[in-house]
Amino acid sequence: MGRSQTKRIIAAGAIGNILEWYDFAIYGYFAAAIGRTFFPHESPIAQILAAFGIFAIGFLMRPIGGAVVGYVGDRFGRRAALTFSVMAMAVPTFLVGALPGYQVLGVAAPILLTLLRMIQGLSVGGEYTTSIVFVVEHAPPGRRGLFGAIVCAGTTVGILLGSASGAVLASMMSPAALEAWGWRIPFLVGLLVGLAGFVLRRQIQEELKARTAVVRSPLVETVRDHRPAVARLAGFAVFLAVLFYISFVYIASWLQLADGISPAHALAINTISMVVIIPVMCGASWLSDRIGRRPLLLAGTSIGFVGAVPFFWLMHHDDLLVVLLGQMGLVVAVGMYGGPLAAAMAEAVPPQVRCTAVAVGYNVPMGLIGGCSPLVATWLVDRTGDDLSPAYMIMAAALVSFLAALGYKETYRDKFEIA
Repeated sequence: MGRSQTKRIIAAGAIGNILEWYDFAIYGYFAAAIGRTFFPHESPIAQILAAFGIFAIGFLMRPIGGAVVGYVGDRFGRRAALTFSVMAMAVPTFLVGALPGYQVLGVAAPILLTLLRMIQGLSVGGEYTTSIVFVVEHAPPGRRGLFGAIVCAGTTVGILLGSASGAVLASMMSPAALEAWGWRIPFLVGLLVGLAGFVLRRQIQEELKARTAVVRSPLVETVRDHRPAVARLAGFAVFLAVLFYISFVYIASWLQLADGISPAHALAINTISMVVIIPVMCGASWLSDRIGRRPLLLAGTSIGFVGAVPFFWLMHHDDLLVVLLGQMGLVVAVGMYGGPLAAAMAEAVPPQVRCTAVAVGYNVPMGLIGGCSPLVATWLVDRTGDDLSPAYMIMAAALVSFLAALGYKETYRDKFEIA
C-alpha cells in the first residue's frame, strides 16, 4: 500500500468521528440557545434540560444504529456502511442549523429536532465501530494498533474543532446575534465536513472476498454463534464508557461545583487534556503493536482502579497545576486503554460479522452506561456529599474491564483476515 493510499484510508476512517464529535461539542456549547429556540415557554433550567434530553435520545439510539450500520458493513461492504453513516450524520447536523424554531413551527419544532437527533444517533452507533474495523483491516502488518488509535483520535479532534468554532463565534458576534442566529452557523458548516467525508469514502477501493456461504443476517449469526465474544467486547467497553465521559464531559462541571474553579479555567484544563490524550493513545497503540494489546489493556484498567481516588484527590485542590496533574492521570488511563482497544476489538471477532459484533458489543455499554455516567456521577455527589464518588464509579468499571482483559487471548501476532 502506497503512502498516499495509506493517508487516504486514515482520513476516510477518521473524518466521520471528527464530524460526530464536532456535532457533540457544538450542541453542548449552544445547548442554552437551542433550548430557548425550541422551548421558549419553559424556564431557563427546563430549556437546557430539554435540549440535553433530546441529545440523550440520540445516545439511546446508538445500539440500534450499531446493529443497522454493522449489518450494512458485513453484508454490503465497509465502504457502503461508512458512506451511509457519514451522510446520515451530516444531513441532520445541517438540518438542525436550518430548522425553524418554536415561534415558526410551534410544537412541530421540538418534535422535528428530536427526530433529527434520533437519525444522528443511529448513524453514530455504527460510524465509530465500522470506521475502526475498516482502518484496522486496511492497516499494514504490525501497525493495526497505531492505525486504530489514529481513527480514535478523530473524536478528540472533533471536540476541539467544535469547541474552537463556538469560542470563535462567541468572540466575533454580539450575544444577541449569537442567540438569534449565530449558533446555527457551526451546524450548517457540518454539511461541508460530511461532503468531504462522502467524497473521501467513495474514492476508497474495496475488495470484497467471495464467500462460500452467504450470511443471511450478520446480526443473527452474531447473536447465535458469537455471544461470548460480544460479551467480552461489552466488558471491554465498560471502563472506557465510564472513564471517558467522566474525564471529558462531566469533569468540567465537577471542577466548578466541587472546587469552585471558574468555567474558563475548567474548560482550559479540559482542553489541555484533550490535546495531550492524542499522543498518549498513539504511543500506547504503537507499543501494543510490539508487546501486545493485553498488557496495555491490563495496565490501563489497573491505573484507573488504583489511581482514580488519588487523581480526584489531586483535582480537589486550589492549585490549578495540581488539578491539571490529577487530570493528566486520568488522561494516561484513558489513552493507555482506549488506544489499543480499537485493534483488540477488531481482532477479537471473525470478518464476516466483525462490524456487527463490534458495533453491538461496544455500543450497548457506551449508549446505556457511558451516556448515563455524568448523570449518575452528579446524583451520587449530591446524594452522598462525597466529591470523590465519581472515582468509585471509575474503580468499579475498571474492575469489570480488567476481568474482561484478563481472559482475552492475545491477538496482535495472529493472522488477520478481512472481509
